[in-house]
Amino acid sequence: MNGAAEPGLVAKAVPGDNSEPISITEISARLKRTVEDGFGHVRLRGELSGVKRAASGHLYCCLKDEGARIDGVMWRGAAQRLAFLAEDGIEVVASGKLTTYPGRSNYQIVIDRMEIAGEGALLALLEKTKARLAAEGLFDPARKRALPYLPAVIGVVTSPTGAVIRDILHRLSDRFPVRVLVWPVNVQGQGAADQIAAAVEGFSHMPGTADLPRPDLVIVARGGGSIEDLWAFNEEVVVRAIAACPIPLISAVGHETDTTLADFAADLRAPTPTAAAELAVPVRAELSVLLADLGLRQRKCVSRPVTLGRERLAVRAQRLPTVQALLAAPIQRLDDLAERARRGLGEGIAIARTRLQRDAGRLSAPLLRARAERAGERLAALRLSPALLAREIAGARERLEAQSRMLDQLGPASVLKRGYAIVRGGAGQTITTAESARTEPCLSIQFADASLEVSTGTVPAPRTARLPARTGRPAPAQGKLL
Repeated sequence: MNGAAEPGLVAKAVPGDNSEPISITEISARLKRTVEDGFGHVRLRGELSGVKRAASGHLYCCLKDEGARIDGVMWRGAAQRLAFLAEDGIEVVASGKLTTYPGRSNYQIVIDRMEIAGEGALLALLEKTKARLAAEGLFDPARKRALPYLPAVIGVVTSPTGAVIRDILHRLSDRFPVRVLVWPVNVQGQGAADQIAAAVEGFSHMPGTADLPRPDLVIVARGGGSIEDLWAFNEEVVVRAIAACPIPLISAVGHETDTTLADFAADLRAPTPTAAAELAVPVRAELSVLLADLGLRQRKCVSRPVTLGRERLAVRAQRLPTVQALLAAPIQRLDDLAERARRGLGEGIAIARTRLQRDAGRLSAPLLRARAERAGERLAALRLSPALLAREIAGARERLEAQSRMLDQLGPASVLKRGYAIVRGGAGQTITTAESARTEPCLSIQFADASLEVSTGTVPAPRTARLPARTGRPAPAQGKLL
């Protein structure tokens, strides 16, 4: 047999073999360390598939290409920082580290950062969103409204620290001074789309007072940049807020060559924020672009050391283990258990319903009648033991005598023997108060040996003989009580 041991019922050590069997948990931990050490940080490019957000806020998905696929998970903190809405079919570049999930014996990528894979994929997503909103009529030219010729108040939605607001204010001041209300928002990055939409809706619902009048015209503005920089103005929430705005609105996002979905939903598109100011008022003037550019460069120079320090800190922070990395497996296991609990409840209800239907079939009338007949037959076949009956009768007799003695002790006769009496009226009712006794012409007082009829003085009571007591002995002659 070439020295190999024959397989048996119980595992035994093979002579010369010093390898002990290891547990499934141990081999899973070794595989996890091997994968994480070998692939500490990777960047993968693929198409999103099966995107699902759990109730806990975590994002689960798959990355696939023509030949393979890999599961991915993005924890809630990282998922909240996504600059776009993750959907199936979007080609992305995901950065993170590979790890394993012992609960399903597979490997996956824990995504720290996810971006759309190039401008081509971003433009494809843009066209998809544009076609869907256009089908709803949000870009219909019939919805466009004419701008007021000379607005008294202009509302501007833009960043309060950027060059855009300065350009608009300068141009309006040179052309025609009007009152300007600025709603400060972030025009780029996480949460910028929600802030822009909230600002447009805020101008739309402004009641208008003497101190804070409602704008006659709204300008949504931002400086130029790449398609990633301008992506907040392509978000659906911003487009819908602009389309629903009851105030005429000018979209001035980016440069003349930049186009966003906000431009299609607005009543008028301006090639630049400066041109938006020129279109808002009838007077034309020149704008000093050089001063705004110098101010922007100055702010960049001041913020450069802070940016470099933040980058160095981020690089060092990546080398430290995070709480999410330590809790990755328990969190994912909790999500799996929650899903299994939900399915288990449904299966338990189905099993209980089947058991109930089966038990209901056993309670049918013919079946119960047959069981009753068989029980009657068994009862008729039983023979009672005389000793058993005698013991039961003796026990019942003792309980009856005990209850009889208690009845004698608690009965009215026993109470009367202790010196008490029972007073009854003419109709035989029991008298319990002196007030009730005064209304009766005569009273019957029962003692332990006999009853005595007495008059209360209201009506002369007839003189009668005393009634015999319950004991059956003759009663003495009646006397006068009052």
